Amino acid sequence: MSLIIFILILSLLVLIHEFGHFIAAKKSGIKVEEFAIGFPPRLFAIKKGETTYTINLLPLGGFVKMFGEEYQEVDGKPIDKTVSSRAFAYKKPYQKALVVAAGVIMNLILGVAIYYGIIAFNGFKSDPLPLLFPHTFTFGTQEGRVIATNLIKNSPAEKAGLKPEDIITEYSINNSSTITRLTSASQLINVIKKSDNKMVILGTQNIKNGVTKNIRVIPRYDKTLKRAVIGVNLIDGVVISYKTPVQKIFAGVMHSYNVLEYNYSTIAELIKVATKEKDAGLVSGVVSGPIGIYSVINDTVKTSGEQIVKNLLNIVALLSLSLAVMNILPFPALDGGRMVFVVYEWVTGKRVNKKIEGYTNLAGFIVLMALALLVSANDIIRLIK
Repeated sequence: MSLIIFILILSLLVLIHEFGHFIAAKKSGIKVEEFAIGFPPRLFAIKKGETTYTINLLPLGGFVKMFGEEYQEVDGKPIDKTVSSRAFAYKKPYQKALVVAAGVIMNLILGVAIYYGIIAFNGFKSDPLPLLFPHTFTFGTQEGRVIATNLIKNSPAEKAGLKPEDIITEYSINNSSTITRLTSASQLINVIKKSDNKMVILGTQNIKNGVTKNIRVIPRYDKTLKRAVIGVNLIDGVVISYKTPVQKIFAGVMHSYNVLEYNYSTIAELIKVATKEKDAGLVSGVVSGPIGIYSVINDTVKTSGEQIVKNLLNIVALLSLSLAVMNILPFPALDGGRMVFVVYEWVTGKRVNKKIEGYTNLAGFIVLMALALLVSANDIIRLIK
């Protein structure tokens, strides 16, 4: 089941991306020779009009083949009406730019639309977001949460039934009728410090499956730390609320920006720490390829319970936005790399030398494939561990 969902999600992301290129090319009058999901060998093909629609064996990608996409396809041919009006190479720079950017635009639209649906369904509040580093989000109002992560084996917390990814929302001491809301990990740590051999009742809700329960735990004194503990790592998290009419209208865009901004600022912070401590493993742990993505989807399917659809949609939204950002980077063989050549032609009025463009894209493709292999190898090592 997980494998089928994984393939369906990747196929959806590719389909949306390539459909953007496809529809922009059609609207610009460019002849689209093939619209493909996956990479060859070909499994299925049907021709409708001038375009062949294909499904290929390798599902991790796709492409739109446009007539005259490479200049060498039309160079040397008589520039008749078909070539001049239907070839990508002879379109105006703004039309080329639109075609190149259309895939990224479609991925952005998909991510924003999904996040808007989830936020609206939640009453214009986000799902809880764990924070590796303190962060102030640009849009919305932040509400603090406390999230359990790693539990020590046979610790009071584990014996009491606390689970990783439980949000600890409130506490009371010794069956007191006074229930206090929790907004930060430090707040709960201070409570536990002062509660040696006292019954602490924790109200929890699991991030993935939404199950709520009360945990009764008695902190025990730790001689090494010289304080009472329950044997769990606690991190801060946030729920972002979009309250004003303007925020509610643009909640999808705002939340997409918030999530991307936080993810990339976190990577930047990890790079700083990794550089300082000379430990590349800190960065490699947050970069995943197809194998890592499958692992996340598989875990989500197994643990989400009734919230499986919403959790999978969260993954699709994040992947779609990440795909858009990655593709627009000005790196050869990516859409952003192609855009650089289009902008050069637009500004100078001259085409880039076809050999330079070809070799640059080939070099970029080789580098991307090498990076994909390295990331996949890292994913496998993490799974084995």
